[in-house]
Amino acid sequence: MSLFKKMLASVGIGSAQVDARMEEDSFVPGDLVKGEVHITGGDVAQDIDEIYMYVITHYEREHQDKKVKEECTLLKYRLSERISLAPKEHVVLPFSFTLPYETPLTMGRQPVYLRTGLDIKNALDPGDSDFIEVRPHPLMSKVLDAIQSIGFQLYKVDCEHNRRLGRVYPFVQEFEFRPVGPLRSRIEELEAIFFLGADGLEILLEVDKRARGFLGVLEEAFNLDERYVRFRLDNADLSRSTSEIAHHIERLILSQIR
Repeated sequence: MSLFKKMLASVGIGSAQVDARMEEDSFVPGDLVKGEVHITGGDVAQDIDEIYMYVITHYEREHQDKKVKEECTLLKYRLSERISLAPKEHVVLPFSFTLPYETPLTMGRQPVYLRTGLDIKNALDPGDSDFIEVRPHPLMSKVLDAIQSIGFQLYKVDCEHNRRLGRVYPFVQEFEFRPVGPLRSRIEELEAIFFLGADGLEILLEVDKRARGFLGVLEEAFNLDERYVRFRLDNADLSRSTSEIAHHIERLILSQIR
């Protein structure tokens, strides 16, 4: 019976089980993620070589004129090295790590989740996945509110493969806005990309001008109608009003479409 149980455990039947329990499930990038991993032994003793947690998200990439989804590991955190687990034994391991500043926001259908797993030789590794909410950092919220206050509506948020603009990871999260105010006759689209760090937020805006006349059509054909502008907010800017930041953004946008 013992050999039979070992055979079953090797394919995941009667094997050890893992369950990650977080203190919170909603964060902003840079927050501390804390909790416990509960491990319960199966029908037979098993040696666990490693216990790990991954922070996972997805992004889209163009491949042969089609968009395909790619998985990206934002962080790998090791809780423990080798441990021996007796049958039905219950082990609790605390964990604590910082959510990367580059973690995308879970706006739209963008997933971010923690994957917890046990590395067991000659066995199907048991695992557990837990989705989390990633909210905008206060500086991001300031910018998003400011852009919408000057007549733009957020209509799409997604993560796209971009080796040129991606820094730590091979993608960027794009926030796409359409004009609904006075600038709708002059701007086709406004796109924002955030680069958050411990000391502040860098913002890249792409202004897509609306084609006007023959020259405008030529600009659009050669992508010359897209203008880029960068600016930065530090943590001290959290005390600035949204209207003040909106005025600054509006001036930057107007400087690109004159």
